[in-house]
Amino acid sequence: MKSTEAPLLVKTKQPEAAEEKEKIRWEKIKRVASMAVPMLAVNMSQFLLQVTSTMIVGHRSELALAGIALGSSFSNVTGFGVLFGLSGALETLCGQAFGAEQYHKLGSYTFTSMVYIMMIAFPISIFWMFMNKILILLHQDPQVAELASIYCLWLIPALFAYSILEPLVRYFQSQKLIFPMVLSSLAALAFHVPLCWLLVHTFDFGVKGAAVSTGISYWLNAVFLWVYMKRSRACLKTRIYLSKDVFLHTRIFFKFAVPSAMMCCLEWLAFEVITLLSGLLPNSKLETSVISICLTTSSLHFNLVNGIGDAASTNVANELGAGNPRGARASASAAIIIAAVESVVVSSALFLSRNVWPFAYTNVEEVTRYVTEITPILCISILMDSFLTVLAGIVRGTGWQKIGAYVNIASYYIIGIPIGLLLCFHLHFNVKGLWAGLVSGSTLQTLLLFLVIGFTNWKKEANKARERMLDEKVSRHDSLVN
Repeated sequence: MKSTEAPLLVKTKQPEAAEEKEKIRWEKIKRVASMAVPMLAVNMSQFLLQVTSTMIVGHRSELALAGIALGSSFSNVTGFGVLFGLSGALETLCGQAFGAEQYHKLGSYTFTSMVYIMMIAFPISIFWMFMNKILILLHQDPQVAELASIYCLWLIPALFAYSILEPLVRYFQSQKLIFPMVLSSLAALAFHVPLCWLLVHTFDFGVKGAAVSTGISYWLNAVFLWVYMKRSRACLKTRIYLSKDVFLHTRIFFKFAVPSAMMCCLEWLAFEVITLLSGLLPNSKLETSVISICLTTSSLHFNLVNGIGDAASTNVANELGAGNPRGARASASAAIIIAAVESVVVSSALFLSRNVWPFAYTNVEEVTRYVTEITPILCISILMDSFLTVLAGIVRGTGWQKIGAYVNIASYYIIGIPIGLLLCFHLHFNVKGLWAGLVSGSTLQTLLLFLVIGFTNWKKEANKARERMLDEKVSRHDSLVN
């Protein structure tokens, strides 16, 4: 007689497996969301330091708005973006080290990044001292270039504060210690807004006052996190100390830091190129103001959705470091689902308020009307950027910064910018054409990263992460013996 028990058992395994898979997926969605929401507050608070400065100075005049917008954009690409990108190496190193329970490495990796990022900030600050001449060589309006260069010059102290702040943010992020970052960033923002208004309007310092206020706020944020790290028992195993390991970690840090910076800066540079090209149009002040408002809004959204990207990066890196490929894949999928919901909500809200939101930046009727017209293209850009930011977070958590850099080059510099030039100067769509070119680039980049992550062998990546931590441990032991 044939037994019927085996087929019955086979049939019941599939529903149970599907149910377990769905349970894991929802668990990861909750975990990613629970980290993404407070990280959203951290990123938004830090970014709003510069956005509120733009808004406060922008209400003085159209010239002041164009000047600080250009200065802020240029400083982000040539300074803050570089430092932000370099610190992205810690999302791979610290995240995977924490998952592998190599807690001492978080402190040594973070100290290594602080030392090298601070060193890199010096030549950047010297470069900023010649900003005025550089912008004029790039055919920018002399008055706008002058204001932008003054803003960057007075922003140099903020650059060095950022060299300490960003590694600390990655340090806390890798351990999912979000509350101290939320507290410090919100406190810095609450301090910055009245101080900036006081310096800009009451004392009439203009763009200088905005830059000084930003620098003070960044330093307060960095000092608070440093004190918390030194005093809190939660950081006892991972505490940062002055260490000679900075030389031992040099190679592995730059292995991820350089492509991470390229991955970030190449994208930001594409937006800067578009801003500079807008200055070549007949009505350059209007065009620059419009595209600067769009760029600021897009950057604001980037920092909104970047909380999801940070959560994705941390969870994926922790799971890979712990040797759990299934958890890493589930975390990546959960982050993408959350990004899809966020993109629809934000782009729809922006489109419905297209006649209102431009007044947050300026009261000039011609500028607000132009921004309203370009809003539909901006909504598509935001839709793509939501997915792109989260996919980039997954790439950083996995350690694929080099792939991300190559994808950026292909998307923006081979496709996006040429299309923007064609639409702007040959088909005379002006700023609309430039921004449409960026949208085409971000769309291609999103599709390519989807393909890369979709074909990922997560088991192989988990093994590579574990081997990386083991190799570092062996290298450190050998150096101590020698």
